[in-house]
Amino acid sequence: MNIALIGYGKMGKMIEEVAISRNHAIVLKLTSKDKWDSGTLKNANADVAIEFTQPHAAVENIKKCFDANIPVVVGTTGWYEHLEEIKKLCLESNQALLYASNFSIGVNLFFKINQFVASLLKQYPEYDVSITEVHHTQKKDAPSGTAITLAEQILPHYPQKNNWNLQKDGNNLYIRANRAGDEKGFHQINYQSSIDEISISHHAFSRKGFALGAVLAAEFIKDKKGVFQMKDVLSL
Repeated sequence: MNIALIGYGKMGKMIEEVAISRNHAIVLKLTSKDKWDSGTLKNANADVAIEFTQPHAAVENIKKCFDANIPVVVGTTGWYEHLEEIKKLCLESNQALLYASNFSIGVNLFFKINQFVASLLKQYPEYDVSITEVHHTQKKDAPSGTAITLAEQILPHYPQKNNWNLQKDGNNLYIRANRAGDEKGFHQINYQSSIDEISISHHAFSRKGFALGAVLAAEFIKDKKGVFQMKDVLSL
């Protein structure tokens, strides 16, 4: 399979390494310094594009992939206020989009665990829930897309919480977002009462898990049409 990498930073380079190990070819590497359009993608003869850039660039990058008639896997987060618009455009133009707040297989299993635990704890309102996430200092968005996904899974079970919030108050689900060193990604859900605490967590040790998931997503979406997520790739 021929893959175009839109974004060639640390993640892009790790994706390249994993893709080559799985006998794929990287036919295009684009950075923020490159000027490109849908024609650039067409000329590269790419089967799939994998997009890991910055929140401000993601939407236009996705649209260029649609214009080039190339399925796109998107790992950038922080642009989801445009998600419904992009989904609509994808379906109307008969294109393929696979987006995820996190491509790690372990994190996607953690999502399932999170839903199960939230469904259990909703019966015990004495446990207040909060989320802690830690990432490297270069991560632009806070909270992380993964933390937002975790929060959005919990909130339906906690009608007393209006939404998630980066500030601690009793009416919202508190997300504590920390940025430290080169931390690859740590997420913890805490259920605390006056007498004890229950916690579940996921800790990423390297970017390789994210890269492998992105390549698996690219393999999955090739020759497909529609909007997909990692739960479709992993049959969760």
